[in-house]
Formats: sequence, C-alpha cells, structure tokens
Amino acid sequence: MTHHDSAYDGDLAPHRITLRTPAELADALPYLLGYRPEDSIVLVALHDQGGRGRFGGRARLGIPTNPDDWPSVARQLAQGLVKGSERRGTRPEQMVAYVCQEPSPGETGRQVMERLRPLIHQLRIECGHLDVPVIDALCISDTRFWSYCCEIEGCCPPEGAPMGLPGTSVLAAAATYAGLQVRGTLRELRARLLPRETALVPAQEAALDTAGLTVVRRILDETSRERVAEETLELAARLMTRLATAPPVSGTPQADLRDDELISHDEAATLILGLQDRTTRDRAAEWMEGDEAGPAMRLWRALARRCVGSYTEHAAAPLTLAGWVAWSTGDDIEAREALAMALGADPDYLFARLLHQAVNEGLDPESVRRCLRAERDDRDVTTDEAPEAASRRRARTGDVASGPSATAPRPQPSGGDTRPGGGRAGRTRPSDTRTGRTRPHASVPRSARQHRSSRTGDGQPVNGGTEGEA
Repeated sequence: MTHHDSAYDGDLAPHRITLRTPAELADALPYLLGYRPEDSIVLVALHDQGGRGRFGGRARLGIPTNPDDWPSVARQLAQGLVKGSERRGTRPEQMVAYVCQEPSPGETGRQVMERLRPLIHQLRIECGHLDVPVIDALCISDTRFWSYCCEIEGCCPPEGAPMGLPGTSVLAAAATYAGLQVRGTLRELRARLLPRETALVPAQEAALDTAGLTVVRRILDETSRERVAEETLELAARLMTRLATAPPVSGTPQADLRDDELISHDEAATLILGLQDRTTRDRAAEWMEGDEAGPAMRLWRALARRCVGSYTEHAAAPLTLAGWVAWSTGDDIEAREALAMALGADPDYLFARLLHQAVNEGLDPESVRRCLRAERDDRDVTTDEAPEAASRRRARTGDVASGPSATAPRPQPSGGDTRPGGGRAGRTRPSDTRTGRTRPHASVPRSARQHRSSRTGDGQPVNGGTEGEA
C-alpha cells in the first residue's frame, strides 16, 4: 500500500495524531466527518505544514445511482472543496478521496470497489485539473477497504483489508480523550427528521386538513394574519416548555417517540400551518441559543416528523428551523442534513438555500444571530412605547426590518400559493409577507425575554440578495 505521513491537527487539537497507512486513513474517516458515511463520496483536503500533511476541509456528496451523473458530481465536489478552501485563505495541496457503499444483495465488497472505480477516476481527473492531486483513494465496503492507489505488488489482498474494530485505534482513543463522539450514520440522523410511517398517519393528515380550513384562510386575511402569528408562537412556546419539563428518556429513538406523544395531532397541525407564514417562521427562529435552543430543536424535529402524506412539502419550514438552530449551536452536521432535506421538500425555499450555502462555506452564524436579536429587541422597544411615540419612530426610520431577509422587498398577499403536483391540488400555503411587528411578551418563553446574548463576533452575512418564497 502507499504510505503517508499526514498529521491530523484539526478537531483533536492540541492532540496531534500521525496517520501513515491507508488502514489508518480508512479508520479516520468517521472522526473527520463526525458520523459514519453511507453511499457517499468524500474528499478531504490536505495542507502542507512543515513537510507534513494537515487535514483541512471535508466535502461529501451522495453517490448517484446513474453512472452518467458521476463526472458532474466529481466536478462539483472537487471544485466546491478547493474554492471553499481558497475563500478561507488556505488552498489545499493534496486530497484524500473515499467512496463508501455497502454491497447490494448478491454483490461482494470487491465488486462494489470495482464498480466505483470509474467514479474515483473521474474525481482524480477533476482534482488534477485543479492542480490538487489525490494521493490516496479508498473504497470502504462490507467492513473492508481497498486502496485504488496502491502500487506495491502483493501488498493489498484482492478481497480487501479488514477494517479495525470501531473505537480501538489510536485516533479513536484521542477522540475519546478530547471528548469527541462519532454519531451513527446519516440514515439514523435523517430518521429523526423524516415523516413517521405509522398507523397514526391518517389521523395526523386529517388534523392538517381540518386546520387548513381555518388557519390558512386566517393567514391570508390581513385583519387576522397578525393574530394567527401570535397564536402560533404562543402555542410553540407552550410546547417548548412541555418538552423541556418532561422527564428524560434514555435512547434517541425513545426520546423522539416520547416527544411525539407530548404533542397532539391538532397542536402539530396548527403549528405546521402557522409556520408557513414567513414572518412567523422568522420570529420562531429567534429561539436559537441558550436554554431555548434545545427545546426548540426538539419541537422542530417533531413537527418535521408530522408532515405526513400530502403535506410533506410543508416540512420545509420546520426543517429549515431545525437546520438553523443546529448551525447556531455548532452542529454543522445536522444543520447540513436538515437544510438539505428542507430543499428536498421544497427546492424553492430560499431561506433554506441561503442557510445551506452559508453552512457549506463555513460562515459564522453570529451575523444571523445579531439580526434576529436586533429584530427581537426592536419589537420589545416598540411594545413598550406609547402608540404616538412608536408611530413617530416608524415614520423616522421607515420601520425597516432587520431580520435575516431584511434586504428583500415584501410582496402583498395575493390570495395564496397553490402547489401543483404530488397530490397537492387544493392545498394552499400562504404567500410570504411581513405583518405588524408588535407581539406581547407572552408569545415566547420567559427565558426568551431574560436572555440577551452579547452582540459580538465577526460573522459574514449569509445573504446579499433578495428573499422571495423562503
């Protein structure tokens, strides 16, 4: 096998771990990503540091089922990682590539390796065009690994080399010492956000149908729109308190099931439909840090799981909120997955697209947090002002919004947005317009009013354009 002397000095800093063999590189992958990839093609950047390779950025994409798509995916992955590294001021000198896929029924790991060889070839070509050579490329399948770059005759067994037992390597020990944990697979992470497929689905869809007869109509009516926003946020605050005060349950699946049981079908339906209004969604995004973040994240996950049947597109709002809270609290892995799932539910959901781009580019979420804190503070000031003073202040300032989509002009209600296809005929989602800016303190948990984080940080703005249907 080829040998490397690559010192990993990233997430385990100040611990330095030297990886010299493909076996060590294969074992390192879950610790580099924070989870165990499946059906994935992964690129890891290497930077020269005193003659030793230092791991840099990572990029992952799913392996397309159609080989005709492999060249474009390889180009997207290579260009995205190199250009993203350049924006951060550190162009990589080399790359390590991985393909990870389990065998299909009747297929062996070696056959997977051979089947994916053209994909690795395309990736090496694209990296070569960017003058960033791939120094090793590994296939991981069926608890074994193969190096596509091994040039030593008789070194690599045709059946592949066995992977080490999880948690037994030097890197695993260093990660444990540093307090880092490797999650399960992306499939397990996504399962927490996917609609439930249980006998309760018809009851939840019926509740959504019933709520839609009143909630959507009230949102589209200017005289009741603001009140619907207040009711939605007040209900969300109550449910967050309910989740936060529930006794803990061991095990992630059991905890998610318990959260589902704490929220009725009608409550979930009312919140899901209420969050289709962009103003309400932006205000809900203010539950992003401190003691509020955990209960908010659990609520958004639970709501995403309740977007069943013909309401799967409505999951874009709670999935985007889940992705935002994850990013705000430092969990880039779940942030990427939740935002990607939001775009899968509604490819035109601009707020999800902007956040997804920002996470992938490694931007600092503090810039968005500052906007949302300012929005909340401005509403609190407006609430406490006398009506005449508030009117004069708005006349002076033009009442310009400062939230995450403040740069966009806001269209007026035009009746509704009927989504075609997928059995959605007749389903309506309210058009995205902002309403009044005053809300009573009762609409958020008490901690939301008491907690004011310092406005510091050097984050870059997420969006420099407009926001339409977001």
